Amino acid sequence: MITVKEESRLLQQLQSSFKDMSRTSLKQYLQRGRILVNGKPVTRHDYQLHTGDTIEIAPSSRQTIALTDCQIVYEDRHLIVIDKAAGLLSMATSAHSPCVKTILDTYFERTHQPCHAHVVHRLDRETSGLMVLAKSRRVQQLFEADWKGLVYDRRYVAVTQGAMPRQQGTVESWLTESRQYLVSSSPTDNGGKQAVTHYKVLQQGSSNSLVEARLDTGRKHQIRVHFASLGCPVLGDRKYGNKNQVSQGDLYLHAYRLHFIHPITGERLQFDTPIPQRFLKAL
Repeated sequence: MITVKEESRLLQQLQSSFKDMSRTSLKQYLQRGRILVNGKPVTRHDYQLHTGDTIEIAPSSRQTIALTDCQIVYEDRHLIVIDKAAGLLSMATSAHSPCVKTILDTYFERTHQPCHAHVVHRLDRETSGLMVLAKSRRVQQLFEADWKGLVYDRRYVAVTQGAMPRQQGTVESWLTESRQYLVSSSPTDNGGKQAVTHYKVLQQGSSNSLVEARLDTGRKHQIRVHFASLGCPVLGDRKYGNKNQVSQGDLYLHAYRLHFIHPITGERLQFDTPIPQRFLKAL
C-alpha cells in the first residue's frame, strides 16, 4: 500500500511509485478496476489524489486461470496480446486441434467475458512470439482494413545457419506456393506475392548467426524462405533448410516485437519480449 505525500494525478503517481511497471500495464490495471484509492476501485487515469490518500493494486481473479502455451501480455475490452509458444497453431485445422483461438475462447468463457477471439494475423505453428487478437469482429475488421497503417513496427529474431552474406541487408522477391504447400522464391515478378524482408545481424556465433528480421510484408513462411535463399536457413527449419540438422527439434524463429496503434483508442501500444535463452545458447 502506498500513501500519497502530495497532490497529483493518479496515473502520474502510479508511474512514480511502480517504476518497474510499464505505463501500458498500469493503464490496463486501471481499466480492469484493480487500482484502489482509499479502498475503492478507480478507473480514471486523471483522478485527483490528495495528501494522505492510499493506493493499492487489488489481486486479479484471472491470475489463477492457466493458459496453456499462451501468456497474456496485454488485455483490454477490445483486444488481447499474447506470447505464443512454439508448436501451437494460431487457428485450428480440425475440430479437435488445440490452437490460440480455442485456448483464448475458453479463457474468455471462464472469466465471464461475453466475447470470442478473432485472429488478426497468424504465426506459423513452429514460430513463437507476440500475436494480437481482437475481441470482436468490428475490431478485427479495423485491423484488416489498415494493417500497415496500424502496425508500425513488427520484428522477429532468428538463429540462422552459417554467417549471413552481409551484416545487414534487404531481401525482395516474389513468393508462390505449390500444391504441396511449399513456398518458393523468385527474384523477378512471376505472378506471385511480393515479399520484402530487412535483416540485421545481432550476434555472430561460431557456426550460427543471431539475426533480426523486419517485415514490409507478411507472407507465408517469408522469413524462412528468404533466409534460405541467402544460404542461411533458420536453424531447425526442416522444410526449407537442412533436414538432418541437429536443433533439438525446434524452429529458432521468434516474433519478439509488436508495436501498433490501438484501432479504437488511438493509443500507441509497444510490446517487446526477451530473446529466448535457447537462441543465445545455440550460438
